[in-house]
Amino acid sequence: MGCRSSGSTSAREKLHCAWLRDAARRQVRPKSVANTADGHAALLAWATRVTGAAAAELHVVLEATGVYHEAAATFLHDAGCHVSVVNPLQVKRFAESLGVRTKTDRHDGLILALFGDARRPAAWTPPPGEIRQLKALLGRLAALEQDFARELNRLETARAEPAPDAVLVSLQTMLDVLAAEIARLRRQIDDHLDSHPELKEQRALLESIPGIGAKLSLWFLALFRSRTFASARQAAAFLGLVPVEFQSGSSVLKRPRLSKAGDARWRARLFLPAMVAARWNPLVRAQYQRLLAAGKSKMSALGAAMRKLVHIAFGVLKHHKPFDPNVAA
Repeated sequence: MGCRSSGSTSAREKLHCAWLRDAARRQVRPKSVANTADGHAALLAWATRVTGAAAAELHVVLEATGVYHEAAATFLHDAGCHVSVVNPLQVKRFAESLGVRTKTDRHDGLILALFGDARRPAAWTPPPGEIRQLKALLGRLAALEQDFARELNRLETARAEPAPDAVLVSLQTMLDVLAAEIARLRRQIDDHLDSHPELKEQRALLESIPGIGAKLSLWFLALFRSRTFASARQAAAFLGLVPVEFQSGSSVLKRPRLSKAGDARWRARLFLPAMVAARWNPLVRAQYQRLLAAGKSKMSALGAAMRKLVHIAFGVLKHHKPFDPNVAA
């Protein structure tokens, strides 16, 4: 069974699903439910009724749509279903391979069901409660920091115009409120880590890596504790940091670029730390200089630096040891 929540604001409140009755004929039975606790329960009851199967026999494939799939995925997992959460880009490429161009909620459910039947994606398990809380706090903090940056830009523009004093006071008031809430959230995150010594220890390991500071260490912690990666390369591929080559015979040859298949926000988070690591992290610096000497562009070398940071972070957590350039090399 394939399920997804739509991209539009109103449709985020619904899950559009399809039970694959006959893969060869592409026959499905669609079902839409509210993306709420009651809706999830109704979906499970419907699925067990129409299929005649127990929850443990159901394979449900959900498309990762921001955070909107997580509650349904967790409910179905806890109910005993085999749940898979898949990358939307993989599903899109699969649909293209089938020659499907139609884009509707009904067709999306069909494609997800066919994808699950053909590819048998790996089972998904929800991250521990302390990691879910950490991710939620980090997400809220990131949103407030963006709001603070926007208000600060507005204040600078208002001063340059210049704007009336009432506008300047309003902008400064908002900045003060946002700054106070950002500080409170940061303290709350620190308190959360203090109450989970293992997370605090792992954060310290990550911060031993030159180029990874207090903020990035938290995001790495949330990433590696909420997903299981078989290798560092798999983690880099998940973030869209693996180079992709374009070549066809001897006539078509393009410069390799990052796949960008993962979350663009992650590449934004890694960009500045990679620049710092290219200067201060001996392993990253050696790779960066070697690539420049080989004629690679600075952006290409920085992409490799971003990927190297992911590899080093993965290794530090895997071996539970602080960064050591001699061991890592």
